[in-house]
Parts: sequence; C-alpha cells; structure tokens
Amino acid sequence: MSRLQLLPIGAEVIRDEGVRFRIWAPDWQEASVVIENPDFPQRNNKIRMAAEDGYFSCMVASARAGTRYRFCREEDNMYFIDPASRFQPEGLAGPSEVINPDLFAWTDNNWPGVTRLGQIIYEMHIGTFSQEGTWAAAEKELPELAALGIKLLEIMPVADFPGRFGWGYDAVSFFAPTRLYGRPDDFRRFVDKAHGLGIGVILDVVYNHLGPEGCVLKSFAKDYYDQYAPNEWGDPIRFDGRNAGPVREFFLANVWHWIEEYHLDGLRFDATQNIIDASQRHILSEMTEHARLAAGGRKILLIAENEPQNVKLLRPVDADGCGLDALWSDDFHHSAMVAMTGRREAYYSDHPGRPQELISAVKWGFLFQGQRYYWQGQRRGTPSLDITPERFIHYLQNHDQVANSLRGERCHFLTSPGRFRAMTALLLLAPQTPMLFQGQEFCATSPFLYFADLDQAVMTKTKEGRANFLKQFCSINLPETQAILDDPASEQTFRRCKLDFSERNTNQAAYELYRDLIRLRQNDAVLQKQPKNVDGAVLGTEAFLIRFFGGHDGDRLMLINLGGELHLNPAPEPLLAPPEEQEWKILWSSEHPRYGGNGMPHPETEDNWRLTGHSAIVLQSVRRRK
Repeated sequence: MSRLQLLPIGAEVIRDEGVRFRIWAPDWQEASVVIENPDFPQRNNKIRMAAEDGYFSCMVASARAGTRYRFCREEDNMYFIDPASRFQPEGLAGPSEVINPDLFAWTDNNWPGVTRLGQIIYEMHIGTFSQEGTWAAAEKELPELAALGIKLLEIMPVADFPGRFGWGYDAVSFFAPTRLYGRPDDFRRFVDKAHGLGIGVILDVVYNHLGPEGCVLKSFAKDYYDQYAPNEWGDPIRFDGRNAGPVREFFLANVWHWIEEYHLDGLRFDATQNIIDASQRHILSEMTEHARLAAGGRKILLIAENEPQNVKLLRPVDADGCGLDALWSDDFHHSAMVAMTGRREAYYSDHPGRPQELISAVKWGFLFQGQRYYWQGQRRGTPSLDITPERFIHYLQNHDQVANSLRGERCHFLTSPGRFRAMTALLLLAPQTPMLFQGQEFCATSPFLYFADLDQAVMTKTKEGRANFLKQFCSINLPETQAILDDPASEQTFRRCKLDFSERNTNQAAYELYRDLIRLRQNDAVLQKQPKNVDGAVLGTEAFLIRFFGGHDGDRLMLINLGGELHLNPAPEPLLAPPEEQEWKILWSSEHPRYGGNGMPHPETEDNWRLTGHSAIVLQSVRRRK
C-alpha cells in the first residue's frame, strides 16, 4: 500500500530512480551525502548535494533500502547522522540506514482504528515489559493482553536515544525506532499483530525538548531550539522563531510518519505545558490535524499530559482549541494514593484523599479547575464541567508516579490488600478511561525505577537533577533514605524493572481481580456506556458511594469503604434507595475469596446498612421479589 506523503527531509526510496537525500541546513555552505556500504565504490561514495533556500538534496541512483550513509558538512569536513534517519542500526554513533516502509506486508487493511469510548489503556515500556526487552518478545504476550480485555496499548517513547537503556524521553533521533528493541519492521509486525487481536497501539512522543546528549539537529540549524525558554529536561524546541517553518515541518512530518508508516492508532504527547508556541496557530493544533489526515479513514486517539490541566487542549480547533481527545488526570491518582496510603508529601499536599475528592473526580474529571493550589502558590486547572468522562485518563500507576518514590514500588505494596482491591474497582468501573501500567494487572513485584545510560558528564547532572527532584518528598530528603536511592546509570537498576510473567500464576488472585473487573466493565449494560449520569455521596470519613443511573437497564450502586467496618443506622441518604419497585442484588464484591478476600454479605440488612472495612461492592437494581 503506497503512502500518502513522503518525508520533507531524510532519505526516501523513489521507485525506479534510487534514493533521494534531502536535509535542511541553512547555516551550511556545502553538503554531501556519504555512502558507507562496503560494496559501494569508494571513489564515488561522496555525492555533492545541490543547495536551494537552505535545503540540500541529491538523488543517488545506486542507493537502495539498506544503504548506510551520513551527511558531511564540507566546510569543516564534519560528518553527521541523518536528523530524519528512519533507523540507526549501530546506534547514534554509527551511520543511518535507508528504510523503505512500503516493503512491509501489512495484514490490517480492515482495521477501523479506535474510538474514545470502550478503551482500557495499558502503558508499556518495551525494554522492561519482557526479559528480552524486544518487540518480538512483547508480541508474544499480545494474546494474553487481549484475553485480559486490554483494548489499547500506550507505548513509552521509542525514538532512538543514547546508551544501552533508558525511558525514551531523551530521544534525539525522532524518526528512528531504537535499535535496542529490534528493527523498524519488528515494530510494524507488533502493531499488525495487535490489530489482528483487536488491540490498538498509540505511541508516547516527546516534542517539548531535545535530548541532552547526541542530538544533531542543532548542528544542522540552531533554529531548532529555543535558547531563551527554560526547560528542566533539555533544550526546548523553537516552534515560533525566525525560521519556524522548516522546524514545524520537521515535527509535523514526524507525527505523520508514526501514524502512516507504522499504522499507529494515535499519539500521547508528553508534558505539553512545555511545548511553547506563540504562533497564531499552536503547533499542537496542527499536529492533531496532521495525525488525523495521516490516518486516512482510520479513527485515532490523541492524548496529552498537561500538568496545568488546560482543557483548551480538548476544545475543537474551530473553538480555538487543539482538538485532542483526552488528557491524563493526576488529580485522581493523587487523591487515590493519599486515600490508600495516608501519605501527603510534595505534590500530594493539596489532595487530602477524602471521599468527596474521589466522588468529584468520578463526576467531573479534574478536581482543580481554577482553584488556588497551595503546593504551587497559584491557581491550577481550567473549567471542564462539560467534558464527558471518557476524555479523562485515570490511573493508579504510571511510569512517572511509580518511579517518583524511594524504591519504585507498586501501590499494592504501599497499602492494605483490601484498600488496593477497592480502589482498583473504582479505577476500572468509573466512567473515565482507565489506564494500567505494565504488570499492574498481576501485582508485579518488580519495581519501576528511573534509569538512563548517558555520557558520564550528562549522567552526573541527571543524577543530581533526579535527586533534587525527589527531595521535595521530606521522607526521601533524609540521609538514610538518600543513601539507598538506586543508581539510574546502573544496568542492574534497569534489569530489576523487567517483568516476570510467571507472577500471573503466583499472583493469580490479583490477576483474577483485574480480569473480572474488566469483564464487568465491558459487558455490563450500564457500566460499559461510561455514563456521565452518575452521582455520589459521602457515607463516612473513609466511605462513599457512586450511583450509576442506567434507565431501562437499571441502576448500579458502588459502595467503597476504605476505613473500618461502618454501620449506617440511620441511613438518610437517598442514593442508597433502589429505583421504585426494585431491590439491590450483589453484582460484584472485592471480598470474594477468589481475590484473596474474606467474603462479604449483602450490605443492606434488617439492621440497616453495614459496610465491611477495606472493601468495595457493586449492586445491581432488579425487580423486587414478591
């Protein structure tokens, strides 16, 4: 299947003509492409490129897919990899390789794409998802994820980065999937297999900074980065500078590249608050348009991380928005973690973890929609009461939140089993779109820590920055805790984070918990609709209810008690009452023995309502027995 669009720069295989090489280097005087294949005649391996308006280009008839090359800046004889390289087989120090994406034989021609409703997202880091850390190994696990009920994979960044391991957020070769996980076609095969199993795949992309080591963009044009805008992770990208046109073109082409050439079902934009653009039209708005055009007839999902919770990102483009589909919601995570653990340090400070917060998160998504935020000393959030629930991504774990701790432990280690099961039920049955982090579904014992393999000088600064970031947690900013922080540059730190799939059996009770809750969410006539028509009530200092109004399908009532056993007598709360001429029947209980629970009787008794401690139960309204 032919592509709709060629990349504006880089190496493009042109049928029956060879390979066209093109770069944007407005500061260069002369440029050449240097072919590094052993079978290429050495006397002819440097081909001079023609210059036009800051671009250099040439056609090499004898080049083909697999040809390896670099670009040479002739005035100082400096060699560079292709800034739009599609693959770096020997890493960033080696040559770029010509890739022809049209050679892959896709089998997903009937794949319709993904929609907002009905998704359960699974965040995955390919390097630690399996012991092998490859696309091929991850592909083998796709049938199990499909059987669990996962509908959408969110892959942490794969654009190539320096070193032997890393999270991927310091990418410097934006078009090249890292050689650490396999070749480009291994990535395509993974996506193709996922589509065959009914699973969509979106990719986490980083357009807020350039990686601190190995980025060649600045060697081609200083216009790529903004030296005046502060950024805690690296050089910020300049989308609104003097020569912004080619810069924007580069990153818009990158969006197109991932969607079209890899059949991806969308993108997750990292830290969008740091994508600075004062242009008349924000670059994110253009990116969403390009992504949807690249998808053709497929439906895609575009998700963003935005710490200030700016709902403008979700507004339509014609309403001065950016047209994205959904936003991550740290608010739910923070309140849930405080409710489960009682810890309120650092950025958890403004989240007491009370029942009303969790009710409000289920009803309205963001908790902070313009109120003052003590931790930051300013207002946070924007009004979003009109946004439908599925556009908020809720989670108890993600790569950042697990790693932003002393030991990188999963939250089931930080709370009681009962509280963990109850909060898992709230995550998976609430109308917002739930996201799981790899291994969460079987309570993985492996931690997820920060790891990066960078140059020693860069790594020294990275370690210092990481340690300083964690110092906001008073408990971590102690000599005895600082002393046990894992070294992010250690390969052992990286290897400790790899999943052990045998834990699906050893932790079978947890696996059954997730399996049953996902099935309930996907099959129940009311819960599967992700209804906006929900309400809630506080029942005690650590207890609350959520009522789902289902009309002809009946109502659902979820009761959550994170404290000790609670006796509601009297019970003057109208949401506890079933619909007229109906009664409540137990649909699901977190205390079922199959999940490691101790059993839970019907909460409505002759002695009024009794809620078991550290539990969740879901009731279904049915016609009253006569």
